Amino acid sequence: MAHSTLTPVFVGLRTGLHVLSAALLALVVVRIAVVGGPWALPSLVLAAAFGAVYLLGARVARVAEGRRSRAGALWLLALTVLWTALLVLVPEAAYLVFPLFFLYLHVLPRIVGPVAVLVATAVAIVAIGLHGGFTVGGVVGPVVGAGVALLIGLGYRALAREASEREQLVAELLATRDRLAATEREQGVLAERARLAREIHDTVAQGLSSIQMLLHAAERADGERPGTEHIRLARQTAADGLADTRRFIRELAPPALEAGLPAALGRLAETQWSSDGLTVTVDAPATVTFPMDVQTALLRIAQGAVANVVQHAGAATVRLVLAVDGREARLTVMDDGRGFDVVAADHRAGSSDSFGLRAMADRVAQFGGRLDVDSAPGAGTTVVATLEVP
Repeated sequence: MAHSTLTPVFVGLRTGLHVLSAALLALVVVRIAVVGGPWALPSLVLAAAFGAVYLLGARVARVAEGRRSRAGALWLLALTVLWTALLVLVPEAAYLVFPLFFLYLHVLPRIVGPVAVLVATAVAIVAIGLHGGFTVGGVVGPVVGAGVALLIGLGYRALAREASEREQLVAELLATRDRLAATEREQGVLAERARLAREIHDTVAQGLSSIQMLLHAAERADGERPGTEHIRLARQTAADGLADTRRFIRELAPPALEAGLPAALGRLAETQWSSDGLTVTVDAPATVTFPMDVQTALLRIAQGAVANVVQHAGAATVRLVLAVDGREARLTVMDDGRGFDVVAADHRAGSSDSFGLRAMADRVAQFGGRLDVDSAPGAGTTVVATLEVP
């Protein structure tokens, strides 16, 4: 049996049974040695055989589970035969019936064990009566012993069954805990993958998109020094993207936020976003006291919203408004572009390759906030991200 809180109880009962068997067998051997007689040698041989077969029970316990019941029944049969033969020669061998009671109840199947106890009790009573005459003590003793053995044996079975059920329950709980741990690890991996996808989309992907458009503009430029300004802006955008990527790998705050969120938004409006052909205005407090993770989320949301404007809206102007209301930070991005049907876009979200709005919604959800998109064809678009500030 696997280890459980009841294991010491079982070990104590088994040890007591072994000690009882050894003591009673020693009593029989002493009785044979004291009385002597012509049957002394055969009696000693039977007693030694009984002890040897009893010790074989340790090997029976190690037999494979499928054959254990059959091996145990054969072992008990051999013990019973030796005990009966010894009982014919030595009346004191009747005492060995007491450990046999427990063995019958422990090894034999449900109803067979109690039946074997009753049969052994009858054999012991008859043997004692034949050797010394039938007396009240010779009958009551084995009967009381059988009753006590039945109570203890049945209690032992109940304890063993309860312990087995507890062990099974503990094993199931441990397996469930392992499955939950594996599920949590998998969810953590998926969440990290989603975070990485958002970060790459809002930094590297947008920077590369801006570089691509700047280089296309440089190719189309005329004049004595074609595209010089566009090339300079492309180089600056690439440098910013490289710095973002390196800092992102080190899991530190974006370099653009070293001077704070309002400064970062203003710098993007004057450089990268203006190079995309937009007129971007930023309305934000001079300083903010948001935690760095909130500022990072708002910056990425702004970058994602403006990137959507550049790629899809065909707008000329964009306005960013950053406001604080108690424990809420609200970023509003408004453009005068062509707009779109929000309901239809929601229906296409599962099959579309567009990641911008989903990335913004995921970022907002991380802070227990909400993302509101108000748009209509020909009426521009307003995106409002509201975040809970810890």
